Amino acid sequence: MTAPRSTTQVQTTKQQWAGGLTAFAAVMLMIAGILDIFRGIMAIAQDDVFVTTPNYAFKFDLSGWGWVHLILGAVAVIVGLGLFQRSMWARVAGVTIAGLIIIANFLSLPYYPIWSIVMIAFSGFVIWALCVSPTEQPSRTA
Repeated sequence: MTAPRSTTQVQTTKQQWAGGLTAFAAVMLMIAGILDIFRGIMAIAQDDVFVTTPNYAFKFDLSGWGWVHLILGAVAVIVGLGLFQRSMWARVAGVTIAGLIIIANFLSLPYYPIWSIVMIAFSGFVIWALCVSPTEQPSRTA
């Protein structure tokens, strides 16, 4: 029979779990941001990797999409760095940026479908990790 865990052990385990998920979200958001930066640079340079789809409802100029992805990627990297500090602003901004990355990648599905699906999945994992990890409470010393 095992002894019941003390409150400090449970809080420490919860804090470790929250810290692990936040670190996971930070790394995933930074990876998604870096990949989005590369995608933005490719689109701005008018790379022939992208396919143009005729008659697409959300048709935008390829260089316009490039700037959208470049800016979202840069902000995602900055927010990812903020997540390592475990600050609340970074968690809220992380969910927001990941949501915007999902929307931007959905709208650019015809231009680069597999890459868009991968980025949507990355961003979905970031939102999940930031939403399920409990907020850390300051430790109380007696």
